[in-house]
Amino acid sequence: MGAEHGHQLHVHGDSPLHRMAAHHKVLLVVGFVLLIVATPAGTFWPYAVHATLLIGAVALSRVPPAYLARRMVVEVPFVVFALWLPFVATGPRMEVAGLSLSEAGLVAAGGLLAKGTLGVLTALLLAATTDVRDLLEGLRRLRMPAALVEIMGFMVRYLDVVGGELRRMRVALLSRGFDPRSPRHWPVLARALGALFVRSYERGERVHLAMVSRGYRPQASRR
Repeated sequence: MGAEHGHQLHVHGDSPLHRMAAHHKVLLVVGFVLLIVATPAGTFWPYAVHATLLIGAVALSRVPPAYLARRMVVEVPFVVFALWLPFVATGPRMEVAGLSLSEAGLVAAGGLLAKGTLGVLTALLLAATTDVRDLLEGLRRLRMPAALVEIMGFMVRYLDVVGGELRRMRVALLSRGFDPRSPRHWPVLARALGALFVRSYERGERVHLAMVSRGYRPQASRR
């Protein structure tokens, strides 16, 4: 996969979850997430049951909780949106600490936070206990279209490449006095991201041409 440890989210281990077949884990994760999403709004006791099961799975996996907690930062946009809901939602309102909050907004915010947190943690646990190659093979065994599996494999492979390019561009910008916290420098950041997109696109074109010249054919055209 172009990296020593497969991908940055994977935690090597020998727990029962690590040894479980990847396609079985995918089925369990999809079923568990669907169960979370199907929990009725305003009914919060099922979330406690879901959380207990998930905490048990984390303990069984032996993945450090701090490792997962650091990567939960991806949920921050959902948290901000959920915290804003009680202020902007309509309907009956109630006073909480001197603030006028929507009752419907509070229920919706609680459900969004619970579902988002449980869903993100479930996905992180799957990534932490499953190597990318095993995950792709599991998707093949589940009869996912071969072209989609191939695209996902390329995407994972080049996330590290694009990430490395972004880190090098960041170092170059900082060495020239760039301050990402200053609004005056945000146009520079926008141009840098545009340049990164162009470089990534051109790199993909070169890689594709090199593969085709060596006899590569997409999965869909091999049948």
